[in-house]
Amino acid sequence: MPNVLDNSSELKLSTLFESWAGCAPSSVAKLPPSGSNRAYFRLAAADGRTAIGVVGENDRENAAFISFSRAFAKAGINVPQIYAVDTDAGVYLQQDLGQTSLFDLINAERKDCGAAFSPKLKEVYKRVLAALADIQNKGRNCIDFSLCYPRSDFDRQSMMWDLQYFKYYFLRLAGVAFDEAKLENDFNTFIDHLLEANAKYFLYRDMQSRNIMLAADGTPWFIDYQGGRRGARQYDVASLLYDAKADIPNPVRNELLAFYVSRLRATEVNAFLRYFYSFCLIRIMQAMGAYGYRGYFERKEHFLKSIPFALDNLKDILSNHRPELDMPELNRVWDELADSASLRQVAAGARLKVRVFSFSYKHGIPADVSGNGGGHVFDCRALPNPGREARYKNSTGRDADVIAFFAERQAAMTPFLEAVKGVVRISVNNYVSRGFANLMVSFGCTGGQHRSVYCAETVARWIRSEWPMVDVELKHVEQL
Repeated sequence: MPNVLDNSSELKLSTLFESWAGCAPSSVAKLPPSGSNRAYFRLAAADGRTAIGVVGENDRENAAFISFSRAFAKAGINVPQIYAVDTDAGVYLQQDLGQTSLFDLINAERKDCGAAFSPKLKEVYKRVLAALADIQNKGRNCIDFSLCYPRSDFDRQSMMWDLQYFKYYFLRLAGVAFDEAKLENDFNTFIDHLLEANAKYFLYRDMQSRNIMLAADGTPWFIDYQGGRRGARQYDVASLLYDAKADIPNPVRNELLAFYVSRLRATEVNAFLRYFYSFCLIRIMQAMGAYGYRGYFERKEHFLKSIPFALDNLKDILSNHRPELDMPELNRVWDELADSASLRQVAAGARLKVRVFSFSYKHGIPADVSGNGGGHVFDCRALPNPGREARYKNSTGRDADVIAFFAERQAAMTPFLEAVKGVVRISVNNYVSRGFANLMVSFGCTGGQHRSVYCAETVARWIRSEWPMVDVELKHVEQL
């Protein structure tokens, strides 16, 4: 069998497939990774029958998806059928809905129609919105909300998680400055406002173009709703219409919003629109947190390419539908993001590289090969020198005995390194925000073996931990 699965959990998929199909799979292909930690496989029998195998590490998330799928199917909603489940192994088989997502259709149509949003796409979106309204209404009655993971409701805690995600994985990793206490206060003000909306519907949570599969006749089918919970229906409409990579033109977005609103009761329209753009903003912030985590932290650069689209959406909402709430720090952060040219440069592929060197003053300061003309140079010769003791002559600043030597002399080393970090922090934050590509940080001592090596190692490790989106290159000149 080609592409044989290589671990016990995945091997269980073959067993499940055989119990469902009555024969072992003739082929198994691992599908491209998504934004989640689940792994997907397409298993096929010799007679052409196929199924999607899922390996999920989170038992509660698996249970939610399987339960929701069965409930939705009974309610007549287009979701994949669950063929077989091995709960203990964390694997299950679901219906194969093909290989064409709404996102794929968007890309295909744009190749044919240029930048225009084709009539065909608009009609598909309207079918999706009609189905979404059905999911939201039927879901609130057929779903067992006790199985929702991690929360049964999109409540204050859920919203705060999203906003913290945005703060720590986007703002902080992107080097955007903020007053944490003031921002926290504004987050609470914003959440108070969002919680005023009617939140008695099924909230899909990740309603976006990659999670909508299309049958040959254009009928939408839905996947990846395991994060669903009870909440306000504005959130899902915002997720779909402000999906960054879909890049829906404003006139089309307004037409689609009007189509969805036309399906509401007349008495519901004003209340829906009163909170709609605020839910757009929290969804955009949640998405930015994901782009930061996946792009900056996990270094999956294709996630960074969604940032400019999200910034454009943010700018449009702030220009036309800014919430009239007292949130000065959050508004300042939003405005800074919306106008940030550097974030667009980072998304286009510009990554800061910090080159950290240790060197000997006997042989001179290392040359800057980037063409920037040099960077920070720190003189370590005033620090305690283990090189004066014979027992350290054959060791370097990377060896345990020298590291222990400096650990015993923190009274001298700690203030030196804290001062270095203070200077370097200013430069890294500034260079990241401005989209610069190179920074050089060098440490020199007499021989380039002990003090400079220890400091270079310590600061390089610190930079990697503080700024995961920054590339760090470490060189010890006297040890090349």
